[in-house]
Amino acid sequence: MLRVLRNVEKIAPTDVTVLLLGESGTGKELLAHAIHRMSARAHGPFVPINCAAIPETLLESELFGHEKGAFTGAVRLNVGKMESADHGTLFLDEIGDVPLAMQVKLLRFLQDQIVERVGGRKPIQVDVRIICATNQDLDRMMAEGRFREDLYYRLNEVAIRVPPLRERLGDAVFLASFFLRRFAAEYDRPVRGFGPGTLAALKDHSWPGNVRELENRVKRAVVMADGPLLSPNDLGLSTPDEEPQSLFIRAARARAEREVLQLALAQAGANLSKAAKLLGISRPTLYDLMQQHQIGVDM
Repeated sequence: MLRVLRNVEKIAPTDVTVLLLGESGTGKELLAHAIHRMSARAHGPFVPINCAAIPETLLESELFGHEKGAFTGAVRLNVGKMESADHGTLFLDEIGDVPLAMQVKLLRFLQDQIVERVGGRKPIQVDVRIICATNQDLDRMMAEGRFREDLYYRLNEVAIRVPPLRERLGDAVFLASFFLRRFAAEYDRPVRGFGPGTLAALKDHSWPGNVRELENRVKRAVVMADGPLLSPNDLGLSTPDEEPQSLFIRAARARAEREVLQLALAQAGANLSKAAKLLGISRPTLYDLMQQHQIGVDM
């Protein structure tokens, strides 16, 4: 994710078209917002549109707008998303769901940035940056003739793959701690941390819904929890099946030390200086313990 964020920082000041690839719930729209906020267009509008949520018959009107009387039900002029995003950023979510007929019109817009409203004849010049996102395999869609190759290369000036949460080792714990603090403050709940076994349950869950699933589980748990510490059951997670643990004092001490290190890093948001302060140790000592317990934080 740090590589992803560094790439976002590099491309944000430019006007290149960005294609964000990744599963649903990985945070593609948040990254699109970040690119917009760090660009020279930050003062302009950020206009999102979910291409999969709009019926094919209405998509052209939503994107390009329409004149009054252009079709039955067009009782007033409607400014489309492309025109609304002038001097700003247009975020086309689920670009893989755009039908072929609309792909042709979208390609033409990308070439000259001229909008013609449905039922109108006056060309309207706009200045818009395009960011797209999809959870679909566009290479396969092109091979099957369901996505235009020329449009793909127009959209894919820079592509960023957002990894799923299951590939982001340690992120589930860090993000869960962030969401816990946020929702506890937002809803004025007394929840302050995670109980025994919860960190292991967070790490072992496969997170098919990615960060969105994690956020929803933590929100529900914070609202509904009876005590100050969230259990795996509060989060709707099963307790990992573990082999019988050694009762030797050295092994037990190592397990406890590792869990405390993980919890401190989670509460500190991976800030090593802050985590060391929480633990009452120096930063070099913390770093040595992380290496000893094979806990990695890519700083």
